[in-house]
Amino acid sequence: MSEKTNVMRILSQKKINYKSYSYDPNQGLSGNDVAKSLNQNENQVFKTLVTVGKSKEHYVFVIPVNKELNLKKAAKSVSEKSISMIKEKELLPLTGYIHGGCSPIGMKKFFTTVINETAKDFETIIFSAGKVGYQVEVNIEDLKKVIKFKLDDIV
Repeated sequence: MSEKTNVMRILSQKKINYKSYSYDPNQGLSGNDVAKSLNQNENQVFKTLVTVGKSKEHYVFVIPVNKELNLKKAAKSVSEKSISMIKEKELLPLTGYIHGGCSPIGMKKFFTTVINETAKDFETIIFSAGKVGYQVEVNIEDLKKVIKFKLDDIV
């Protein structure tokens, strides 16, 4: 892969080993399609979702591409009464990322981040490298050196 995304630069800067993948973003791929096109386990490929709580705080949830975020469990996980997905048009100004290219690493500011607990079932997880068409695979322990997160049951 010739192009390095900001996420890859951050991982390299922190001396974290990662594998990068690319796929054709023009195929309008869902997360499941991305996992299939990369020949990866759908349970190991994660998507990054940005939400807003009743308190107006924003939260990031990272879940397997083949699962749905359980809003009740997610709200409980971050001690909110309720949470909802942010509107797509709010994503870029808030995070610096566009829909389909949102990564838990390298957002404009840090938000409380929760990764679904199934991530611990794998040595590495795969998620967006911060640009549509690019993914990175990172060891979950190494990820702790880049972002703060907790593992919880949120699907």
